[in-house]
Amino acid sequence: MSDINLRRAARIRWGSYALLIAAYMLAYFHRLAPGVLASELQVSFSTTGTSLGILAATYFYAYTLMQIPAGVLADTLGTRRIVAIGCTLAGAGGLLFALADSLWLASIGRFLVGIGTSATFIAILKFVAQWFYERQFASVTGLTILLGNIGGLCAATPLAWSLHFAGWRTVMTVLAMLLLAVAVIVWLLVRDRPAEAGLPSMRELEGKAAHSEMQSSWLASLLGVLKNPDTWPGFVVSMGMGGTFFTLAGLWGVPWLRDVQGFDRATAAAHATWMIVGFAVGSFAVGAISDRLQRRKPVLLSFTCGVFACWIPIQLALPLPTTLSLPLFTLLGFFATAYTITLAATKEVNAPALSGMTTGVVNTGTFLGAAIMQPLIGHLMDLGWGGRISESGARLYAPENYQYSFLVMSCALTLSLIFAFRLRETHCRYLNR
Repeated sequence: MSDINLRRAARIRWGSYALLIAAYMLAYFHRLAPGVLASELQVSFSTTGTSLGILAATYFYAYTLMQIPAGVLADTLGTRRIVAIGCTLAGAGGLLFALADSLWLASIGRFLVGIGTSATFIAILKFVAQWFYERQFASVTGLTILLGNIGGLCAATPLAWSLHFAGWRTVMTVLAMLLLAVAVIVWLLVRDRPAEAGLPSMRELEGKAAHSEMQSSWLASLLGVLKNPDTWPGFVVSMGMGGTFFTLAGLWGVPWLRDVQGFDRATAAAHATWMIVGFAVGSFAVGAISDRLQRRKPVLLSFTCGVFACWIPIQLALPLPTTLSLPLFTLLGFFATAYTITLAATKEVNAPALSGMTTGVVNTGTFLGAAIMQPLIGHLMDLGWGGRISESGARLYAPENYQYSFLVMSCALTLSLIFAFRLRETHCRYLNR
């Protein structure tokens, strides 16, 4: 009977996981699309760099506001409900964004997309905590980010290519309809816990005692997570490093490559693609390495040093041939995955039943960082703008504008390194059962 249960659990686990990943891939596409659509959005809505930064960041504002509530919902309502409802809301927001005739309507649409997709990643991590073995958590988390980044890849070179055949509004409309379709399928087929499919828990299938359920109200449990000093190093690392990655890959990387390196949009978009490829591969590698070594902190510190090595030429606005710039952006994406280790490490210093809330708190840092940095950098860029405009009407900035504005990300990365040293080593196991 045990072998039958194991096979049945594996079948349900991977089938449901695939559906949830489809939702996450669509969320990732929306997250990074403004980086390639920057020129089209500036022309369509006659925006400045500051306004473009705010439009792009509305997704991250929503994401930031919802990460802790998403964790609470994951621990109370479960994965199936919040992903299905979220995809429905995101689909509606995507349609509004695609059809908007003004900047404020587009911003509302993108905010709704952010609200709708905000719980997807946390919900998947809750699903992983319920349906996978503890020793697999970092690896499956990395696999989740890798697969999500395939959606991000579609928001780089493939999106730029599709704009030759269809307008950006048409592309975003199709994506919105796909979100609505995924919502229906997830509602019908996904199950939150093995018990809902008539199966023992994963620990029980291994002959171990099941983890205890939440022992107090959700509010008291959340306060417990927030009061735990070991929660906050992961939050700060995610805010600095994750926020920097999404600021560069999701908005300012392509303009930097255009204005500083003199690349055309196709070449710049290719760099964004390879940065996301590096991030996708790195997210799986960093989790797998950590789980294999049974260590969190050394892996985090090693990857963080790699980020700094790749960041220096960008901060200095050094002229780079594509033979150097493409590997640089790929490696930067690879090493930037360091912050994903904090999701596992912080989960392991809190109670198992609170994995949704814990990862929600940490993930808040990632999107808070992007929500602050994207418009702040846009504002600093506008302050130093020399008045140059491209043929399409988009603003062009000087290399020194980027050097000055990108100091924001340099400071954020430095803060991440400081708090990486303060992360508590868990040896890949729960310290609070």
